[in-house]
Amino acid sequence: MSQKATIVVGGKSFEFPVLQGTENELSIDIGALRVVTEGVTTIDPGFKNTGSCESAITFLDGEHGILRYRGYAIEELAEKADFLEVAYLLIFGELPTRDQLQEFHSDIKEQSIVAEDMKKILDGFPQTAHPMGVLASLTSALVAFNPTSVNVDSHEEMYRAIVKIMGKFPVLTAWTYRKMAGLPLDYGDNSLDYVDNFLKMMFKKPQSEYKSNTVIKSAMIKLLILHADHEQNCSTSTVRLVGSSHAGLFASLAAGISALWGPLHGGANQAVIEMLEAIKEDGGDTKKYMAKAKDKNDPFRLMGFGHRVYKNFDPRAKIIKKAADEVLEDLGIQDPILDIAKGLEQEALSDPYFVDRKLYPNVDFYSGIIYRALGIPVPMFTPMFALGRLPGWIAQWREMRLRKEPIGRPRQLYTGATLRAFKDIDYR
Repeated sequence: MSQKATIVVGGKSFEFPVLQGTENELSIDIGALRVVTEGVTTIDPGFKNTGSCESAITFLDGEHGILRYRGYAIEELAEKADFLEVAYLLIFGELPTRDQLQEFHSDIKEQSIVAEDMKKILDGFPQTAHPMGVLASLTSALVAFNPTSVNVDSHEEMYRAIVKIMGKFPVLTAWTYRKMAGLPLDYGDNSLDYVDNFLKMMFKKPQSEYKSNTVIKSAMIKLLILHADHEQNCSTSTVRLVGSSHAGLFASLAAGISALWGPLHGGANQAVIEMLEAIKEDGGDTKKYMAKAKDKNDPFRLMGFGHRVYKNFDPRAKIIKKAADEVLEDLGIQDPILDIAKGLEQEALSDPYFVDRKLYPNVDFYSGIIYRALGIPVPMFTPMFALGRLPGWIAQWREMRLRKEPIGRPRQLYTGATLRAFKDIDYR
């Protein structure tokens, strides 16, 4: 027998169906609320309790620290899978066979060439431009070079659009970095795998040979996998909302990049390093800043600890902490900023105040540490996040379009002035 929820408004009772997900989550379907109640809506700032869609892509249980892509535990994927395997899984629903993965990678490489005119757009930005603004602009500009809209009912057209952006986006990300660093653009090497090719495009210096580092590459693969999708977060919801108007894939992704830019979302790992640098400038006393973080009257915020969704340890943080330790050991870096990070980490994991409140270091804390250790400038942290999140955005856009979801159109509770008469300017 299906469950029902009863809402009483003005003395009248209205019943609504209760839906159950495959992980036994319950959701009240209020799709007919405004019609049956003759105008009543709900209000939920930030949509913290509102499901905007049904999705079969990612399952997240913040209370128990669970994250799964298409049913696969994030811990197992990060340990055993390659990034393109995970991308294929997210987008198409199943892990690829060896032949499917080879074809996917081959098709991506074939579509990785970026039009020369895109360089003119990149040249128009000053070297000081924030790379997220540059990356969003370049992604949006892809629409001009691919003006035909994708027929979502055509498997071939949909697939071509997917491999096209999967091929070009790493190039645009690397070029954005090299523009900021004042380095000549690198076109990559199709004899390399996806991640090694990206690292080469990022870090190869002129007149020198690129050499792959297995520890760095492994950490980068884990970072990309851990960032690949995270249910209906701000940027993913943006991609789906923009796409619901039947905007194309590239335009929807550009909107997602802009949403990711904010310091409360993808910019959080940048905020971590900026906080560590501020602590260093003030003498590097971690105990002082842990005390400030516990003081309710102190405006200081401890960045990179706790999570808006996870009420337990961020499962991604457990994985990337190990990778961060391996990278720091392999590179043998002596950096006071990273020493401060280690100090904060140790204190937070042992301080009852943080342990009781489950304010553990999150994925942003450790990803920022790895990016800094690799010599990636702080403004480039969020573009690196975007590269990882790309397949998740694609999967969410594809799912939304294939399900023919209606255009997103939230309601509001109006709290402005009531009807009033217009006054001539001489009487105002």
